[in-house]
Amino acid sequence: MRRSVPPPGAFLVLALVMMITMGTAGLVAVSVGLAVASVPIMPMVVGIGLILALTNPHRRHRRRLRRAAARRGMPGPYPGAVRPPMPRRMPPPRPVAPPRPDLHWAHARSRFHALRDAYAAHECDTLSVLRLPALSDVSVPSTARFVDAFAEAQALETDLFPPPPHAIAFARAVDKAERAWQAALDAAERIRLSALTAEERRTIERVVKLLTTARDSDSDPERHAAYALARTELDKLDRAGVVHVPRLAKAALDSAARGSLPAA
Repeated sequence: MRRSVPPPGAFLVLALVMMITMGTAGLVAVSVGLAVASVPIMPMVVGIGLILALTNPHRRHRRRLRRAAARRGMPGPYPGAVRPPMPRRMPPPRPVAPPRPDLHWAHARSRFHALRDAYAAHECDTLSVLRLPALSDVSVPSTARFVDAFAEAQALETDLFPPPPHAIAFARAVDKAERAWQAALDAAERIRLSALTAEERRTIERVVKLLTTARDSDSDPERHAAYALARTELDKLDRAGVVHVPRLAKAALDSAARGSLPAA
């Protein structure tokens, strides 16, 4: 911190006052005598005090500090210093209410039904089975894990809200089944027909073509013949263990074939 010093003009005034005072004291000492020479000391003391009062270094130093603090916008211990606004006190956050167990269970049940519909849609669609045969083959580890997880969630499902421990166990089982389904689906997408021989892949491609023709044809005889050939080829693949055709897929194929027959 810089120390404040009086301006040079103050020293000049002080020197002049001292010279006048000393000169006056000398003249009195010569004319009156040394006994009364001490009388002019009082004007000298008064002059010095006046100079110090006019050039008060501490007051000037405090004024300079206040101006510097005002320019910087910083708080200071001096009157007149600029103080920043005090931050507003924010209210405490409201506690978050825990989720209702019955709503959590209902949401898990809705998710399980969506998973069940997706699984059934694959099992009933012969074209989906032929495109992703690993998703219907429990010898594939990811598919086997999904089937076990799905069965566990299905066993815990209830029509009405169960006791909280049972509801929690069901929600956890649904989470596990959803993760297992996604893992099995990803694995089946990667595998597709890569595990089959070239002849087996050609047979599947022929069956897919027959099923597509039966689905899109406007001729009932053509549709019936295509469904019949497709079912024969599928039975051969199923018996050989090349592709596992789910029971629901066979039933859906038989129902479609019967629908293509002309009414009696």
